[in-house]
Amino acid sequence: MAPPRILATDAAVAMIAALRAKHGQLMFHQSGGCCDGSAPMCYPAGEFRVGTQDVLLGQVAGDVPVWIGAAQFDYWRHTQVTIDVVPGRGAGFSLEGPEGVRFVIRSRIFTDEEAEALEAAGEPVRGGS
Repeated sequence: MAPPRILATDAAVAMIAALRAKHGQLMFHQSGGCCDGSAPMCYPAGEFRVGTQDVLLGQVAGDVPVWIGAAQFDYWRHTQVTIDVVPGRGAGFSLEGPEGVRFVIRSRIFTDEEAEALEAAGEPVRGGS
């Protein structure tokens, strides 16, 4: 069985739940952009338009999809990504900013066995336009 490409810490899941209570359904997008570096951005579901160059890493906190830009995925395809939350304020439009925290990414490289299982599972889903 292939390991999940995306996880979230308990603290991140708690913040996601608090944001969901305020904003409804949510989504994440992870890019390699210049303004927020590679910070995961949390949006109300559907506010960020997912395109054909976006890759679905999976879901966190039950049903919150996490998308990543294809170019960033190419760099990170061999790592398991974990969304965490830390004190401080990030830049940008991510929903957690006013809460005095920011989402961050932690990662680890998949083992050889995990990488083989992911390869056997095939390419992840890509977004539509």
